Amino acid sequence: MEAYTGFAQVYDTFMDDTPYEAWCVYLVELLEKYRETKQDAASERAGSGGGFVSGGETGIPENRNDQERNTILDLGCGTGTLTELLARRGYDMIGIDNAADMLEIAMEKRVKSGLDILYLLQDMRSFELYGTVGAVVSVCDSVNYLLEEEDVVETFRLVNNYLYPGGLYIFDFNTVYKYEIVIGDTTIAENREACSFIWDNFYHEEEEINEYDLTIFVQEDEKPDLYRKFQETHYQRGYRLEQMKDYLRQAGLVFVEAVDADTRGAVTEVSERIYVVARECGKRYTV
Repeated sequence: MEAYTGFAQVYDTFMDDTPYEAWCVYLVELLEKYRETKQDAASERAGSGGGFVSGGETGIPENRNDQERNTILDLGCGTGTLTELLARRGYDMIGIDNAADMLEIAMEKRVKSGLDILYLLQDMRSFELYGTVGAVVSVCDSVNYLLEEEDVVETFRLVNNYLYPGGLYIFDFNTVYKYEIVIGDTTIAENREACSFIWDNFYHEEEEINEYDLTIFVQEDEKPDLYRKFQETHYQRGYRLEQMKDYLRQAGLVFVEAVDADTRGAVTEVSERIYVVARECGKRYTV
């Protein structure tokens, strides 16, 4: 699994047109729409034969439910832009990434903002937490960096393991259609105010792997006539929705909904990026 190195220094500049704020708003909408209330949990467990131990109204400890449900893990947090936005909305945030250079920038942002965010340098395929969390989010195609099916399943299994009962997993992924048809073997060049880049893209059809070579020129702050050059090569695998549903099932998670990330409507054959909502399955409330 690739980790950003020197490119981390210019990642935010390169991604300055990414609609993180809109993503944050939509994630919060999904969290509020699908998160399980104590009454939902009581009804569901009671209807399934008593999946929780009685105690009070629902058997869910008040302080535990509130604290854990409010904690979100940003899995593949990068430089922490989305992590900070969610923290500003009142969530207790944990960020995990396998790129030390990216986390260094995230922690610099934390110092400036004063937000209480825990950052951990870990691989999403083997991450560990001290307890459960109310939700896990993985956006900006972090899952596409998992090139092997078993890695996707193991990551999903760990997510299910660290979600509190009924907790949500929301992630996005780029589709095979996007990599094969929309991008394909192309070269993209763009000249922006603060940076310019050349994106050489190669799609390996048999493996369904997308390879892209990035060359970025970033303007120096103190010497505007000079540009610093950065180069990196990354690999991502395209996936189909039915594959993701199967991986979720293998990992023990329950599929809830899939949405076209661009239209916010139903997923179609020409969907390029898809949001998936899944729910934890297998745990029981105890007191």
